[in-house]
Amino acid sequence: MDDLAASLDFYLQTLGFELAWSWGEPPDIASVCRDGVEIMLSQRSDTSAPGAAQIYLSVSAIDAWHDALKSAGVHMRVPIGDRPYGMRDFRIADPSGNEISFGQPIAGVP
Repeated sequence: MDDLAASLDFYLQTLGFELAWSWGEPPDIASVCRDGVEIMLSQRSDTSAPGAAQIYLSVSAIDAWHDALKSAGVHMRVPIGDRPYGMRDFRIADPSGNEISFGQPIAGVP
């Protein structure tokens, strides 16, 4: 994360995760949890590799989740849609540019 405090605010306030733990003063590493998923976030240091991370999370009620994030003003990097690989999904980015895709299997599609 480029700014761990801003990222924590995004994950906690916008995405509805809960803080599992944080370490340091101010924190330079933390973990957030929601619905059995835990994501570790760390402050980028000068020695960290450049670039953003990507994660794909499987969720239920994808359309309601999408609508809630849009209502919260979250920019959609990839709009919601049915994909040929059998998922209905969309992608956002956190304040540091890390991409988070949310998807749900399309019923009846192998």
